[in-house]
Amino acid sequence: MTEDEQSVRQRLKDDFLHYAAKCLKIRTKDAKVEPFILNAAQLYIHERLEQQRKDTGRIRALILKGRQQGCSTYVEGRYYWRVTHSKGLRAFILTHEEEATNNLFEIANRYHENCPLLVKPGTSAANAKELYFNKLDSGYKVGTAGNKAVGRGSTIQLFHGSEVGFWPNAQMHAAGILQAIPDAPDTESIMESTANGIGNYFHQQWQAAEAGQSEYTAIFVPWFWQPEYIKRPPLGFELTPEEKDYSDAYSLTLEQMAWRRSKTVELRDDTLFKQEYPATAAEAFQVSGLDPYIKSDIVVKARKAEAEAVGPKLIGVDPARFGDDRTSICFRQGRKVHWLRSYSKKSTMEVAGLVLQIIKEVKPDQVAVDVGGLGAGVYDRLQELIAYGSTDLVQVNSSESPYDAKKYTNKRAEMWGEMRSWMEAQPAQIPDSDEMQADLTQIRYSYDSNSALKMERKEDMKKRGFRSPDTADALGLTFARPVVASSNLSPIEQASPGSDGFFF
Repeated sequence: MTEDEQSVRQRLKDDFLHYAAKCLKIRTKDAKVEPFILNAAQLYIHERLEQQRKDTGRIRALILKGRQQGCSTYVEGRYYWRVTHSKGLRAFILTHEEEATNNLFEIANRYHENCPLLVKPGTSAANAKELYFNKLDSGYKVGTAGNKAVGRGSTIQLFHGSEVGFWPNAQMHAAGILQAIPDAPDTESIMESTANGIGNYFHQQWQAAEAGQSEYTAIFVPWFWQPEYIKRPPLGFELTPEEKDYSDAYSLTLEQMAWRRSKTVELRDDTLFKQEYPATAAEAFQVSGLDPYIKSDIVVKARKAEAEAVGPKLIGVDPARFGDDRTSICFRQGRKVHWLRSYSKKSTMEVAGLVLQIIKEVKPDQVAVDVGGLGAGVYDRLQELIAYGSTDLVQVNSSESPYDAKKYTNKRAEMWGEMRSWMEAQPAQIPDSDEMQADLTQIRYSYDSNSALKMERKEDMKKRGFRSPDTADALGLTFARPVVASSNLSPIEQASPGSDGFFF
C-alpha cells in the first residue's frame, strides 16, 4: 500500500462523515441508489453521539424521532463502518418485527455490496441475517424481538435497538441482550423509536434518560428537520389561529404547515400526528383524549419567550420523596425563570448544602421548601444555617389549606393554578427544555363537588407510567407564599397578589 493510499485509508477510518460520503450507498425515498450524505437529523444525532463518546469513552443513547427520518440508516452505516475497521467487534441489531429485520439487513448488505475494494473486507459468512468478516473476527447480525432468547449468550460491543417502543417482551430483552454489552470503553448501545403510548419500556427509559437518571443520553429529533416534509399550499390556503401559533413557535413555512395539515387529515387524529411526527419530546407521549391542565401550546410559547427579570428573587425547592424522584430547584424572578436544576440520590444534608450555596450566589428574597418526605429535614437544616440571614425561608405542605379555598382544594392545586395563570399572561419565560415541558403537560386534574381544582397525585401519575413532575413542582413552589415586601404591611396586605399574578 502506497503512502497516499495509507493516508486515504486512515481518514476513512477516522472520519465517519467522510467515509459515508465516499464508501456508503443508500436507497433514497425516490428509489435511487446514491452516496450517503447525512441529512440534518442524522448530523445532529452524529454530533450528539460523538460528544458523548468524547466525554465518556462510550455511547449509550436513546433517540426519539418521527417517522422516516433516517435514524436506522445512520446507525447501520455507523456500525458497518466500525466493524469493518476494527478487530473483534460484534454489532447486533434488534428490531420489532421480521419485515423490519429484513429491511435493516438489506441496508447493511447494500453498504457491503457497494463498498469500494480498498476498504471492503472479505466475508466467510454472508446470509440473510449475518455478515462475518473472518480476517477481522468482526461481524454484523440482525434479529427480531419476538424471539425472547434472541441475542442471549453473546458478547456484543455495538448494539442497535430499533423501534424499541414496539418491542414485545421488551423487559425480558433488557434483562438479557442489554446485559451482553460489556461496561467497557468504545462500546455502543443505541436504542431508537417513534413513540408508542406511555408506560412501556421505551417510555420508561426515555423519562429516566431525559431526567438524567440513567447512563443513556436522550436525543430528540423533530419532524420539521426533514426537508421533504413540505407540500405546496392549495389556492386560498390559510392557517387557523392554532396553526398560526404552532407555525410561529417553530418558525415553520407555509409549505411545512400545508404538509402538516394534510398528514393530520390523513391520520384523522391530531394527537396521533404528534405521536408519529412530534415537534417536542413531550408531544410524542401525549395521550389521546387527555386534556392536560397546562396545554402544550402555552408551554411552547413560554419556552420561546423573552421576558425581563424584575421583582423579588424566588427559589422553589422540591426535595426528592422516593428513590427514583429527583430534587428540583427553580429560580424565578418576576416574569422570568432564570434556571431549573435537578439532582438525583442526594441526602437531606446534601440538598440543604446545595440550597445554601444557591442562597449565597442568588441572594433570594424567599426560599420555599416542600416539607413532604425528605423536605422537612432540608427545611430544618436550612433554618439552622440561615437563622440570621435576610432570606425569607418558608415551609410548604402540598396538602395544607390554600389561600383561596373556594377555587382550590389544597395548596398544591393553588400553586399549579397560579403557575398556569402566570404562564398564560405572556410573556412568561421558562427554560427551553423538553424535560420541563413534559413535567408541565402530563398531569391530570379534576374538580371536587364544590368546583374547586384538584391536581393528580404524584403516586397516581407513576401508576400511569409518568415520572414525578419535579421540575414543574419546583416552579410551582415559587407561587406558594406571598413575598414579605415590608414589615409595615399587615398580614392581609402581605397576602395580596403581586403585579405578575398571585405572588409576584
